[in-house]
Amino acid sequence: MNYFKVLTVFFALTLSKGIAQSQTAIEILGYNHVGLYVKDLKESAKFYREILGLKPVDVPDNLVAIRRWFQIAPNQQLHLLLGRNEPVTNNDKNGGHFSLTIPKNSADKIEAFLKERNLPYVRQKRFDGAYQIYVTDPDGYVIELNEPKVE
Repeated sequence: MNYFKVLTVFFALTLSKGIAQSQTAIEILGYNHVGLYVKDLKESAKFYREILGLKPVDVPDNLVAIRRWFQIAPNQQLHLLLGRNEPVTNNDKNGGHFSLTIPKNSADKIEAFLKERNLPYVRQKRFDGAYQIYVTDPDGYVIELNEPKVE
């Protein structure tokens, strides 16, 4: 009888411990990278390097023919993946896009830079006074360049 009580208490504690430790959601610490399929790896890499100023990251030798990686911020990268066959269909600032933070009060200089290179863009003032500039990469991905919130 004692053995049955001990066994019952053991299972009850094990079960309650498992329930108490169950997760309600996945904990996310940040993002590691964003991967984009591109049609022309060389052209896309040039855009992200020369227009957006992203720093290239070394790619393993076995992937160099089909990948380019760029540093966005500490522990955050953009991966370009060769293989796009169809055009991007949601290339509109109100559709799918990703946003990169630009320095405060840099929209005028960025706009001049884009004009000088005859690159199309859309600039707008956000509800809080910060500026957003939308540019499109060679594949049609829309990138929002977003100033920090005006304090």
